[in-house]
Amino acid sequence: MSEHHYTPLTIAGKNYSSRLLVGTGKYKDLEETGLAIAASGAQIVTVAIRRTNIGQDANQPNLLDVISPDKYTILPNTAGCYTAEDAVRTCRLARELLDGHTLVKLEVLGDEKTLYPDIPATLEAAQVLIKEDFQVMVYTNDDPIMAKRFEELGCVAVMPLAAPIGSGLGIRNPFNIVTIVENANVPILVDAGVGTASDAAIAMELGCDGVLMNTAIAAAKQPILMASAMKKAIEAGREAYKAGRMPRKRYATASSPLDGQFV
Repeated sequence: MSEHHYTPLTIAGKNYSSRLLVGTGKYKDLEETGLAIAASGAQIVTVAIRRTNIGQDANQPNLLDVISPDKYTILPNTAGCYTAEDAVRTCRLARELLDGHTLVKLEVLGDEKTLYPDIPATLEAAQVLIKEDFQVMVYTNDDPIMAKRFEELGCVAVMPLAAPIGSGLGIRNPFNIVTIVENANVPILVDAGVGTASDAAIAMELGCDGVLMNTAIAAAKQPILMASAMKKAIEAGREAYKAGRMPRKRYATASSPLDGQFV
């Protein structure tokens, strides 16, 4: 991104030059995981504590061998949790495994078919975690009222879905996303539903502070190449947002000036 328009993404008091956050699931092996994350330029990498070995099992490959905490901010998430109690327990486990790490991504799911968030359970878990001094980045639906509620509760970032997790459908409700962004005083990051680079660019053009994705990269035919494409899309979308798009018009307008014609 051009230096003139560059501003860092700030989450929980720490600055990041990349506005792309990535996950670690669904890759064919750890080598591909590491190469794709490197190609993405991401600095925050989210890890599903219930599904990924980051030291729980000494006999299995450790994800931290390819995404070192010395290089990346590891963002433990509560994927696979369907109750507030399970989500809180998972965050506590992550804090133990990562030597007191308190930045977490909270998600409490409502059902296995849609993977939509269970909002009452998410609120309950967020309240407990914030009281225990966790820095909570929260996955929620695209409801502006709930997004503001999570901010007021003390979440350090709010992460509305663009579409169902892993669907690749892109931004289904841009109007709600814009409303959430306009009313927010914490970072807003689109989480879930991005399918390709143009989806990521649109999210950034709407004014989002960043995008978190996993399947869009890992399930691509060439994940490493897609990771590189996503990096560029995030940067281009952010620059376009900062530049300010031209007004939409119903009829054509000549590209060249009409005044002072020579003929």
